Amino acid sequence: MNKESKTSVNREHFDLIIIGTGSGNSIITPEFDEWKIAIIEKGVFGGTCLNRGCIPSKMLVHTANIVNEIIDSEALGVDASVESIRWADIMDRVYNRIDPIAEGGESYRQHLPNVTVYKGHARFVGNKTLEVNSQELTAENIVIATGAKPFIPDIAGLNKANFHTSDSIMRISKFPESMTIIGGGYIATELAHVFSSLGSRVSLVARGQRLLKAQDKEISEKFTGVFRKQISLYLESEVQNVTTNEAGGVNVSFMSPVGLSSIESDILLVATGRTPTTDELSLETTDIAIGEEGYVVTNEQMSTTVPGVYALGDVTNPAQLKHTANAETRVISNNLIHPNSPVSIDLRPTPYAIFTRPQIASVGANEEELTAHRVEYITGKGNYSEIAYGWAMEETDGFCKVLADPHTGNILGAHILGPHASTLIHQLVQAMKFGQTVHELSRGMLYVHPALNEVVEIALIHASEACY
Repeated sequence: MNKESKTSVNREHFDLIIIGTGSGNSIITPEFDEWKIAIIEKGVFGGTCLNRGCIPSKMLVHTANIVNEIIDSEALGVDASVESIRWADIMDRVYNRIDPIAEGGESYRQHLPNVTVYKGHARFVGNKTLEVNSQELTAENIVIATGAKPFIPDIAGLNKANFHTSDSIMRISKFPESMTIIGGGYIATELAHVFSSLGSRVSLVARGQRLLKAQDKEISEKFTGVFRKQISLYLESEVQNVTTNEAGGVNVSFMSPVGLSSIESDILLVATGRTPTTDELSLETTDIAIGEEGYVVTNEQMSTTVPGVYALGDVTNPAQLKHTANAETRVISNNLIHPNSPVSIDLRPTPYAIFTRPQIASVGANEEELTAHRVEYITGKGNYSEIAYGWAMEETDGFCKVLADPHTGNILGAHILGPHASTLIHQLVQAMKFGQTVHELSRGMLYVHPALNEVVEIALIHASEACY
């Protein structure tokens, strides 16, 4: 079947159309100077990461971490306190940095002689035909880079209540004295960390028995135990309904193991995951295949089932990570310019981090996955409390766990909970990528002493000793 638009009213043809200005905006390099290009954006230039995702959230996380360091300084013999939180100034610091980047990016693209920027919602009306603002655009090549959006669960009364998602919560003008969060994943926990650290009374309601249940079980269980000291945590709980009270706040009723309960707070954050935006593109008018979970299906060259149509980022990759989207962007950019010598995407291994307190970083398989697939493995573990810099930080909860093949010593997965986990994981990512074994890493090089990297060294030594 070849689905193409049957109309030709107000149509313009391009060499390339890019839908979405997150990582998709980076496709255009100087090699495209002779191409006629259209960029379509229905929202703010720069995509999720820049405007409402990883960049603003980590700027807020850093502020929250500073507050926690001040509060924790008493254990180090330093008497200090936080006098006040200036939310307006915090917001200004974040968005006075971010917003000019978005505005500058759009202005730059608009002034390129070979690029036309369309502000509006794009939808397909054929395999290589799009409609935006009642105008039809066709192209030899199209890139779908529309990202993902918050998933809104079907909860009674939610559609009538005042609630926020991760798209809006980081731009609220007034800091809430109290907040209820529905969800137990990385978005829910990162934002719970931010707002609780800055002084909001945070209550989190989650269906699972532990937070971050997609993580290695030992990591998830330890994190849940530590994190419940910061917030009011309600696990194994199902939200029944949401209502708005007379003061403009929200009431959340939920069924927990102890029965029906309710929470009243100033503000509600729904953080129950993100879903690809494929339902907004009218892809049923095309031959572009969609997977069971709604993601665009692509091959190793990032091409969809329609030749000349590509997809990248959160709309095609369930990992929904900026660094994977950037890698996919480079592949597509190359393959557009060099169609006769295409390159393939290689995301293995894919690391990621969760910027909570404590911080988490992971790469590769966890113990539960290896057990489920009947993969033989050994474990090496190092605790922050075993190393000198861990003593200096008074860090007693953190640890690094390395999973390895008992015969070869190759690393199968690694998981870190504790300060600077997102940095410490990278040595283990490199080892997995280039086939370095736990034997080579544990004894084949020197580790700076005293430094946090020694927690990785200890885990590797134990893993090496456990190999056959």
